[in-house]
Amino acid sequence: MAIAEAFTPTPTPVVPGRSRWGRTGRSPHARLDLLSAGLLGLVTLVALAAPVLAPHGPLDPVGMPSAPPGSSGFLLGSDSVGRDILSRVLYGLRSSWLAALAVVAVGALLGGLVGLVAGAAGGWVDNLLMRITDGFLALPAPVLAIAVVAALGPSLFNTLVAVSIVWWPFYARIVRGEVRTLAARPHVEAARLAGAGPVRVALRHLLPGAVPAVVVTASLDIGALVLTLAGLSFLGLGQSAPAPELGADAARNLSYLLQDWWIPVMPGLAVALLSLVANVAGDGVRNLMAGR
Repeated sequence: MAIAEAFTPTPTPVVPGRSRWGRTGRSPHARLDLLSAGLLGLVTLVALAAPVLAPHGPLDPVGMPSAPPGSSGFLLGSDSVGRDILSRVLYGLRSSWLAALAVVAVGALLGGLVGLVAGAAGGWVDNLLMRITDGFLALPAPVLAIAVVAALGPSLFNTLVAVSIVWWPFYARIVRGEVRTLAARPHVEAARLAGAGPVRVALRHLLPGAVPAVVVTASLDIGALVLTLAGLSFLGLGQSAPAPELGADAARNLSYLLQDWWIPVMPGLAVALLSLVANVAGDGVRNLMAGR
Protein backbone atom coordinates (compact mmCIF):
# COMPACT_ATOMS: atom_id res chain seq x y z
CA MET A 1 0.00 0.00 0.00
CA ALA A 2 2.84 2.38 0.88
CA ILE A 3 4.66 1.49 -2.36
CA ALA A 4 1.52 2.18 -4.41
CA GLU A 5 1.08 5.53 -2.71
CA ALA A 6 4.72 6.40 -3.35
CA PHE A 7 4.34 5.92 -7.10
CA THR A 8 0.93 7.64 -7.38
CA PRO A 9 1.38 11.01 -9.08
CA THR A 10 0.27 14.01 -7.08
CA PRO A 11 -2.50 15.87 -8.87
CA THR A 12 -1.68 19.42 -9.88
CA PRO A 13 -3.76 21.87 -7.86
CA VAL A 14 -6.23 23.93 -9.86
CA VAL A 15 -5.79 27.64 -9.30
CA PRO A 16 -8.90 29.74 -9.92
CA GLY A 17 -8.58 31.81 -13.06
CA ARG A 18 -5.80 29.60 -14.44
CA SER A 19 -5.73 26.57 -16.69
CA ARG A 20 -3.16 24.24 -18.08
CA TRP A 21 -2.80 26.66 -21.00
CA GLY A 22 -1.42 29.45 -18.84
CA ARG A 23 -2.58 32.60 -17.15
CA THR A 24 -5.30 33.55 -19.61
CA GLY A 25 -7.05 30.18 -19.52
CA ARG A 26 -7.13 30.02 -23.30
CA SER A 27 -5.66 27.37 -25.54
CA PRO A 28 -3.42 28.40 -28.45
CA HIS A 29 -6.30 27.66 -30.81
CA ALA A 30 -8.61 29.91 -28.79
CA ARG A 31 -6.06 32.70 -28.84
CA LEU A 32 -5.74 32.34 -32.61
CA ASP A 33 -9.52 32.46 -32.95
CA LEU A 34 -9.60 35.58 -30.77
CA LEU A 35 -6.99 37.25 -32.97
CA SER A 36 -8.92 36.22 -36.08
CA ALA A 37 -12.15 37.66 -34.70
CA GLY A 38 -10.29 40.86 -33.87
CA LEU A 39 -9.68 41.37 -37.58
CA LEU A 40 -13.29 42.55 -37.87
CA GLY A 41 -12.56 45.45 -35.56
CA LEU A 42 -9.19 46.15 -37.18
CA VAL A 43 -10.60 46.35 -40.71
CA THR A 44 -13.46 48.52 -39.44
CA LEU A 45 -10.95 50.94 -37.91
CA VAL A 46 -8.96 51.02 -41.16
CA ALA A 47 -12.16 51.70 -43.11
CA LEU A 48 -13.17 54.54 -40.81
CA ALA A 49 -9.65 55.99 -40.91
CA ALA A 50 -9.37 55.87 -44.72
CA PRO A 51 -9.43 59.69 -45.06
CA VAL A 52 -6.48 59.87 -42.65
CA LEU A 53 -4.53 56.92 -44.07
CA ALA A 54 -4.96 57.83 -47.74
CA PRO A 55 -1.97 59.89 -48.95
CA HIS A 56 -4.09 61.77 -51.51
CA GLY A 57 -7.68 62.48 -52.35
CA PRO A 58 -9.31 59.64 -54.32
CA LEU A 59 -10.50 61.97 -57.09
CA ASP A 60 -7.41 64.17 -57.43
CA PRO A 61 -4.87 63.66 -60.27
CA VAL A 62 -1.62 64.05 -58.34
CA GLY A 63 1.04 62.53 -60.60
CA MET A 64 1.97 61.09 -63.92
CA PRO A 65 -0.64 58.81 -65.50
CA SER A 66 -0.07 55.06 -65.35
CA ALA A 67 2.93 55.24 -63.01
CA PRO A 68 3.94 51.68 -62.01
CA PRO A 69 3.83 50.57 -58.36
CA GLY A 70 6.64 51.98 -56.25
CA SER A 71 7.54 54.78 -58.64
CA SER A 72 6.98 58.52 -58.20
CA GLY A 73 5.90 57.98 -54.59
CA PHE A 74 2.90 55.80 -55.53
CA LEU A 75 2.98 52.56 -53.53
CA LEU A 76 0.38 50.87 -55.75
CA GLY A 77 0.95 53.05 -58.80
CA SER A 78 -1.34 55.59 -60.43
CA ASP A 79 -4.26 55.15 -62.81
CA SER A 80 -4.75 56.43 -66.34
CA VAL A 81 -5.41 60.00 -65.19
CA GLY A 82 -2.74 60.16 -62.48
CA ARG A 83 -4.85 59.38 -59.41
CA ASP A 84 -3.21 57.48 -56.57
CA ILE A 85 -4.45 53.87 -56.66
CA LEU A 86 -3.67 53.31 -52.95
CA SER A 87 -5.93 56.21 -52.00
CA ARG A 88 -8.72 54.92 -54.22
CA VAL A 89 -8.33 51.40 -52.81
CA LEU A 90 -8.55 52.69 -49.22
CA TYR A 91 -11.67 54.69 -49.98
CA GLY A 92 -13.12 51.77 -51.93
CA LEU A 93 -12.37 49.46 -49.00
CA ARG A 94 -14.19 51.89 -46.74
CA SER A 95 -17.23 51.92 -49.01
CA SER A 96 -17.36 48.13 -49.43
CA TRP A 97 -16.75 47.28 -45.78
CA LEU A 98 -19.19 49.75 -44.27
CA ALA A 99 -21.79 48.79 -46.88
CA ALA A 100 -21.39 45.11 -45.97
CA LEU A 101 -21.78 45.93 -42.27
CA ALA A 102 -24.89 47.98 -43.04
CA VAL A 103 -26.50 45.14 -45.00
CA VAL A 104 -25.69 42.68 -42.21
CA ALA A 105 -27.21 45.02 -39.62
CA VAL A 106 -30.39 45.60 -41.64
CA GLY A 107 -30.73 41.91 -42.50
CA ALA A 108 -30.20 40.81 -38.91
CA LEU A 109 -32.67 43.37 -37.51
CA LEU A 110 -35.41 42.83 -40.09
CA GLY A 111 -34.95 39.09 -40.44
CA GLY A 112 -34.48 38.67 -36.70
CA LEU A 113 -37.73 40.52 -36.01
CA VAL A 114 -39.67 38.40 -38.51
CA GLY A 115 -38.13 35.18 -37.17
CA LEU A 116 -38.78 36.15 -33.55
CA VAL A 117 -42.44 36.97 -34.18
CA ALA A 118 -42.96 33.81 -36.23
CA GLY A 119 -41.24 31.51 -33.76
CA ALA A 120 -42.80 33.03 -30.66
CA ALA A 121 -46.36 33.32 -32.01
CA GLY A 122 -46.56 30.01 -33.87
CA GLY A 123 -49.81 28.97 -35.56
CA TRP A 124 -51.08 30.91 -38.56
CA VAL A 125 -48.73 33.84 -37.88
CA ASP A 126 -45.75 31.52 -38.16
CA ASN A 127 -47.11 29.93 -41.33
CA LEU A 128 -47.84 33.28 -42.98
CA LEU A 129 -44.47 34.85 -42.20
CA MET A 130 -42.53 31.76 -43.21
CA ARG A 131 -44.41 31.47 -46.52
CA ILE A 132 -43.47 35.07 -47.30
CA THR A 133 -39.89 34.29 -46.34
CA ASP A 134 -39.89 31.20 -48.54
CA GLY A 135 -41.15 33.32 -51.42
CA PHE A 136 -38.07 35.55 -51.16
CA LEU A 137 -35.77 32.57 -50.75
CA ALA A 138 -37.23 30.91 -53.85
CA LEU A 139 -36.07 33.79 -56.06
CA PRO A 140 -32.46 33.74 -57.32
CA ALA A 141 -30.73 36.21 -54.99
CA PRO A 142 -28.28 37.77 -57.52
CA VAL A 143 -30.99 38.17 -60.15
CA LEU A 144 -33.36 39.76 -57.63
CA ALA A 145 -30.67 42.17 -56.45
CA ILE A 146 -29.79 43.17 -60.03
CA ALA A 147 -33.49 43.66 -60.86
CA VAL A 148 -34.07 45.88 -57.83
CA VAL A 149 -31.00 48.03 -58.54
CA ALA A 150 -31.93 48.30 -62.21
CA ALA A 151 -35.45 49.40 -61.25
CA LEU A 152 -34.34 51.94 -58.62
CA GLY A 153 -31.29 53.20 -60.51
CA PRO A 154 -27.57 52.67 -59.89
CA SER A 155 -26.37 54.19 -56.63
CA LEU A 156 -24.82 52.96 -53.41
CA PHE A 157 -28.03 53.45 -51.43
CA ASN A 158 -30.13 51.56 -53.97
CA THR A 159 -27.56 48.76 -54.01
CA LEU A 160 -27.77 48.47 -50.22
CA VAL A 161 -31.57 48.37 -50.41
CA ALA A 162 -31.47 45.64 -53.05
CA VAL A 163 -28.99 43.43 -51.21
CA SER A 164 -30.82 43.92 -47.89
CA ILE A 165 -34.05 42.74 -49.53
CA VAL A 166 -32.20 39.62 -50.66
CA TRP A 167 -30.41 38.97 -47.38
CA TRP A 168 -32.99 39.28 -44.57
CA PRO A 169 -34.84 35.95 -45.21
CA PHE A 170 -31.76 33.94 -44.17
CA TYR A 171 -31.76 35.58 -40.75
CA ALA A 172 -35.51 35.12 -40.42
CA ARG A 173 -35.12 31.38 -40.94
CA ILE A 174 -32.23 31.10 -38.48
CA VAL A 175 -33.93 33.09 -35.71
CA ARG A 176 -37.23 31.29 -36.18
CA GLY A 177 -35.53 27.90 -35.84
CA GLU A 178 -33.65 28.94 -32.71
CA VAL A 179 -36.77 30.44 -31.14
CA ARG A 180 -38.89 27.36 -31.84
CA THR A 181 -36.23 25.20 -30.19
CA LEU A 182 -36.00 27.46 -27.16
CA ALA A 183 -39.79 27.74 -26.80
CA ALA A 184 -39.94 24.10 -25.64
CA ARG A 185 -37.30 24.55 -22.92
CA PRO A 186 -38.40 24.17 -19.27
CA HIS A 187 -37.36 27.68 -18.22
CA VAL A 188 -39.57 29.21 -20.94
CA GLU A 189 -42.52 27.09 -19.84
CA ALA A 190 -41.84 28.12 -16.24
CA ALA A 191 -41.87 31.79 -17.27
CA ARG A 192 -45.23 31.36 -18.97
CA LEU A 193 -46.68 29.58 -15.93
CA ALA A 194 -45.37 32.40 -13.74
CA GLY A 195 -47.53 34.84 -15.66
CA ALA A 196 -45.02 36.37 -18.08
CA GLY A 197 -46.70 37.83 -21.15
CA PRO A 198 -45.80 36.80 -24.71
CA VAL A 199 -43.77 39.96 -25.34
CA ARG A 200 -41.76 39.49 -22.15
CA VAL A 201 -41.17 35.82 -22.92
CA ALA A 202 -40.03 36.65 -26.45
CA LEU A 203 -37.67 39.46 -25.48
CA ARG A 204 -36.41 38.11 -22.15
CA HIS A 205 -36.20 34.36 -22.71
CA LEU A 206 -36.25 33.63 -26.47
CA LEU A 207 -34.35 36.45 -28.16
CA PRO A 208 -31.14 36.17 -26.08
CA GLY A 209 -30.85 32.49 -27.00
CA ALA A 210 -31.00 33.29 -30.72
CA VAL A 211 -28.36 36.05 -30.60
CA PRO A 212 -25.28 33.74 -30.78
CA ALA A 213 -26.51 32.08 -33.98
CA VAL A 214 -27.20 35.50 -35.53
CA VAL A 215 -23.75 36.79 -34.54
CA VAL A 216 -22.01 33.78 -36.07
CA THR A 217 -24.06 34.01 -39.27
CA ALA A 218 -23.47 37.75 -39.57
CA SER A 219 -19.71 37.39 -39.13
CA LEU A 220 -19.58 34.71 -41.82
CA ASP A 221 -21.80 36.74 -44.18
CA ILE A 222 -19.54 39.80 -44.37
CA GLY A 223 -17.10 38.16 -46.79
CA ALA A 224 -19.91 37.05 -49.09
CA LEU A 225 -21.44 40.52 -48.97
CA VAL A 226 -18.14 42.16 -49.91
CA LEU A 227 -18.02 39.97 -53.02
CA THR A 228 -21.70 40.58 -53.80
CA LEU A 229 -21.42 44.36 -53.54
CA ALA A 230 -18.18 44.36 -55.54
CA GLY A 231 -19.87 42.23 -58.21
CA LEU A 232 -22.80 44.64 -58.50
CA SER A 233 -20.47 47.62 -58.81
CA PHE A 234 -18.42 45.66 -61.37
CA LEU A 235 -21.59 45.39 -63.45
CA GLY A 236 -22.11 49.15 -63.22
CA LEU A 237 -24.87 49.00 -60.58
CA GLY A 238 -22.98 50.88 -57.87
CA GLN A 239 -21.90 54.49 -57.59
CA SER A 240 -21.32 56.39 -60.79
CA ALA A 241 -17.81 57.32 -61.93
CA PRO A 242 -15.44 58.63 -60.70
CA ALA A 243 -16.46 57.48 -57.21
CA PRO A 244 -13.90 55.05 -55.75
CA GLU A 245 -15.40 51.56 -55.69
CA LEU A 246 -13.28 48.43 -55.85
CA GLY A 247 -15.45 46.47 -58.26
CA ALA A 248 -16.19 49.47 -60.45
CA ASP A 249 -12.52 50.49 -60.63
CA ALA A 250 -11.58 46.99 -61.75
CA ALA A 251 -14.29 47.00 -64.42
CA ARG A 252 -13.59 50.50 -65.75
CA ASN A 253 -9.89 49.78 -66.22
CA LEU A 254 -10.02 46.31 -67.75
CA SER A 255 -8.76 47.72 -71.04
CA TYR A 256 -5.41 48.44 -69.33
CA LEU A 257 -4.92 44.85 -68.15
CA LEU A 258 -2.31 43.88 -70.73
CA GLN A 259 -0.51 47.21 -70.80
CA ASP A 260 -0.71 48.72 -67.28
CA TRP A 261 -1.84 45.67 -65.32
CA TRP A 262 -1.75 47.28 -61.87
CA ILE A 263 -4.62 49.68 -62.65
CA PRO A 264 -7.38 47.00 -62.76
CA VAL A 265 -5.54 44.34 -60.71
CA MET A 266 -4.97 46.33 -57.50
CA PRO A 267 -8.70 46.95 -56.82
CA GLY A 268 -9.42 43.29 -57.63
CA LEU A 269 -6.73 42.13 -55.21
CA ALA A 270 -8.20 44.43 -52.56
CA VAL A 271 -11.61 42.76 -52.98
CA ALA A 272 -10.06 39.30 -52.67
CA LEU A 273 -8.00 40.28 -49.61
CA LEU A 274 -10.96 41.96 -47.94
CA SER A 275 -13.15 38.91 -48.49
CA LEU A 276 -10.40 36.59 -47.21
CA VAL A 277 -9.93 38.65 -44.05
CA ALA A 278 -13.69 38.70 -43.47
CA ASN A 279 -13.93 34.91 -43.84
CA VAL A 280 -11.00 34.31 -41.48
CA ALA A 281 -12.54 36.65 -38.92
CA GLY A 282 -15.93 34.97 -39.31
CA ASP A 283 -14.38 31.54 -38.70
CA GLY A 284 -12.75 32.93 -35.55
CA VAL A 285 -16.05 34.28 -34.27
CA ARG A 286 -17.79 30.97 -35.03
CA ASN A 287 -15.14 28.96 -33.15
CA LEU A 288 -15.24 31.30 -30.17
CA MET A 289 -19.03 31.12 -29.96
CA ALA A 290 -18.97 27.34 -30.32
CA GLY A 291 -16.49 27.08 -27.44
CA ARG A 292 -18.63 29.03 -25.02
